Amino acid sequence: MPLPHRALAPEALGPTITVGEILVEIMATTVGAGFLEPQSLIGPYPSGAPAIFVDQVARMGGGAGIVASVGDDDFGRLNVDRLRADGVDVSAIAVSKDWPTGSAFVRYRPDGARDFVFNIARSAAGRIRPTPAAEDLVRRAGHLHVMGTALSIPGARDVILSAIEIVRARGGSVSLDPNLRKELLTDSGVLECFDQVVGVADLLLPSGEELFATAGLTDEATAIAKLLESGIGEIVLKRGEQGASFFGHGLPRIDCAAFAVDEVDPTGAGDCFGAAYLTCRRKGMTPEAALLHANAAGARNVTRRGPMEGVSTLAELTAFIAETPRR
Repeated sequence: MPLPHRALAPEALGPTITVGEILVEIMATTVGAGFLEPQSLIGPYPSGAPAIFVDQVARMGGGAGIVASVGDDDFGRLNVDRLRADGVDVSAIAVSKDWPTGSAFVRYRPDGARDFVFNIARSAAGRIRPTPAAEDLVRRAGHLHVMGTALSIPGARDVILSAIEIVRARGGSVSLDPNLRKELLTDSGVLECFDQVVGVADLLLPSGEELFATAGLTDEATAIAKLLESGIGEIVLKRGEQGASFFGHGLPRIDCAAFAVDEVDPTGAGDCFGAAYLTCRRKGMTPEAALLHANAAGARNVTRRGPMEGVSTLAELTAFIAETPRR
């Protein structure tokens, strides 16, 4: 028997919050594999998948907050100042005197794939813990968004699992972007926690193979059907240059073509996509309208260098949609 499907909580219930890593990103200007030879670099840019996501939520006028940890250094200040300026509640970002702000070095391969060198486990980003400020933010939240990357941080996992119970108890909802990177799969606790989050998610935002990994199946239609039958209310499949697709419990499939843009830097595009979709839905937009705005948010973000430099306001997305051709 299919389980009752779950719906997204309206914006009025409380802000969208997330838990996880805040990083600086430093990018190689050369194209190739890894970092085995000296090369030119640019940055630092504010980054971290949860931080990019929540910044996009705030820029669109949604209530937004993050539970995280940064170092007492310029990299930490760079990030916190940026989030605060864009309207994110930064009250639950702890500042560590003992650990530096996390970092991610990224280099693009000729085929568009990326190699990362992360410093999360041995940085402030890896020291996320329950705090009174975090508990206060969670208790005010209407929605919790979970990034798969955050599940690699043991302390973040504890906060996430606790937050799920608190947010759902007050009628809130949960979304999940699998976003599991091979560089971050360091212990079995990641996959165990991942399965727990899938079991309560109201919205799933996978890309490509993540759909099959989440469902444990290799056919798109059967994978979607299995996940919807488990109780997930909405699935939005990100297809990159092929656009995106919406699947909902008892609702027709919606396909949305991608926008035709010149890609400068794709890092953060999926995070902006998910944030735009969720924020539009929580504000009452139809799935079709939300999908269109999400595609626009992802496309607009790739036209700027730096993972958070292309986040958009709702007005900017409206103009982008009107002015930009589709593929």
